Amino acid sequence: MTRLIVWRHGNTDWNAANRVQGQTDVPLNELGRDQARAAAPLLASLRPDAIVSSDLSRAAETAAALAALTGLPVRTDARLRERHFGQWQGLHLTEVAERFPAEYARWRAGDPAPGADLEPLRDLGERVAAALREAADAAPGGTVVIATHGGGSRQGVGHLLGWDPSVLRTIGSLANCHWTELRHDDVRGWQLRAHNVGLVTAPAVVDAV
Repeated sequence: MTRLIVWRHGNTDWNAANRVQGQTDVPLNELGRDQARAAAPLLASLRPDAIVSSDLSRAAETAAALAALTGLPVRTDARLRERHFGQWQGLHLTEVAERFPAEYARWRAGDPAPGADLEPLRDLGERVAAALREAADAAPGGTVVIATHGGGSRQGVGHLLGWDPSVLRTIGSLANCHWTELRHDDVRGWQLRAHNVGLVTAPAVVDAV
């Protein structure tokens, strides 16, 4: 049985300010680095065989905390990046609501392609799931930790599990430095074993952006 641990990066200043990151390369803040260092021993105890990360620095820095304990190299994969948020990247959510009211309302209602050049959820799920599958295939029967992003992880996991987008909307967002556990075997395929696992932190106010 192969195990995937899909790990959201630690906190950033843009997370704290409800500013849309998307694929903007925002580093961890001190809280985020502390979160990564605190979570790393828990993940190291799972004895991972490989670590793969989004190439954005907030995920790569998070993965580096685990690599420092395990001695494993970190392989980066651009397909694990967060959703591209188009014209919203760099804006606070309050600015998005003011400047793009129609698109913002559609996004909040769950529209998978609300406009404003946001990456469609289907495309996001397909690219992240492809990276997850490749990481799993490279370590059959092993454990792989994937350092990635909140929105991308949900869509990628959902795509692997074959879940409808309406089901995914009922799944809570990953908190910073929390993870989802998936397992795969040849009989049952992909299975969700745990979600939003990690040390206690303040709950997310809005979906990860």
